[in-house]
Amino acid sequence: MLGDKECYATLAVKDVQKAKSFYEGTLGLTSAGGSDDGGLMYKCGSSHLFVYPSEFAGTNKATAASWVVGDDLDKVIADLKSKGVAFEQYDMPNVTRKGDVHVMGELRAAWFKDPDGNILNLVNGM
Repeated sequence: MLGDKECYATLAVKDVQKAKSFYEGTLGLTSAGGSDDGGLMYKCGSSHLFVYPSEFAGTNKATAASWVVGDDLDKVIADLKSKGVAFEQYDMPNVTRKGDVHVMGELRAAWFKDPDGNILNLVNGM
């Protein structure tokens, strides 16, 4: 029923203006509409990310959104670090770490948080 329908990530934030600065300024996302009051929609490749105000912002303790960046993983990490983004370090079974990158066979991934503590992910493939 939903297998051929588009899906997008939805992230709760406490301060839409602060989130706007992070998602547009730091991550380089482009607005795809919305209003600062009700939330902001961003285009991410062929999908979207919706950021909206909520008192429950940052309460999710798991990955909320992932970007598949392919072979650009190390470059994207370096670019984000140059903008002050700190990367998370997680201990997981059968995972080794090389700097900020978690390695799981061919899969390489890195995690960071937005200003509200939403956990975001970069991955080299799916």
